[in-house]
Amino acid sequence: MIKSILPDFVVAADLLTDPPDAALFPEEELAIIHADDKRRKEFSTARVCAHDALRKLGMRPSPVLPGLRGEPQWPPGVVGSITHCAGYRGAVVGVSSKVTTIGIDAEPNEPLVHGVLDAVSLPEERESLRRLAARHPRVHWDRMLFSAKESVYKAWFPLTKRWLDFEDVMISVDPANGSFSAWLRVTGPRVRGQRISAFGGRWMVDAGLILTAVIVPAPGRSGLSRQSTHPTPHTRRPAPTR
Repeated sequence: MIKSILPDFVVAADLLTDPPDAALFPEEELAIIHADDKRRKEFSTARVCAHDALRKLGMRPSPVLPGLRGEPQWPPGVVGSITHCAGYRGAVVGVSSKVTTIGIDAEPNEPLVHGVLDAVSLPEERESLRRLAARHPRVHWDRMLFSAKESVYKAWFPLTKRWLDFEDVMISVDPANGSFSAWLRVTGPRVRGQRISAFGGRWMVDAGLILTAVIVPAPGRSGLSRQSTHPTPHTRRPAPTR
């Protein structure tokens, strides 16, 4: 599903159900040795997707272990992202010569739990969501905002190894072309001499799911990321990983 919102220099693999015979590497099995059944299914199917994506990239699959903050650890020369929610598991990868970082997220197209929106959004974002909901009521825009910020965080963390608070990012969603802009309100990472202070992304809604993706291409290659040069410092609070 997610491939339709990705550029052609990355590859994707996703599943809507959990295979009963998901094969993991021994190191991956150890990573979930104490996990409950729900976590085991999420982790295992997401790794099946990750292994498949690596094959599509022309690489031999290898263990994709969680890092200190839960982020997937890819083989040398590979960047990628993993996501899972009820009814969806997916992985997107690319080679580091073509893509700088990747962030993806999947969410059910359902409202956020009461009170969560205020915790993850800025006042101007909530006003924008009210306008979007009035024009396009079939999309739960509060969940879309949350998903977009999750994708931004997953793209940010490999570049910085730092937390990013929900209110450190201001999201603007374009309902006409399935895109969004994410303006950082903190100093962004410097990549090959260029400061990143905004991310661009794509989104889609299908089969009861919201999918978002942020792809930052390597310098000199066009893609989904947009950049600016005017970040505004702001206080940070940890955002979750998946």
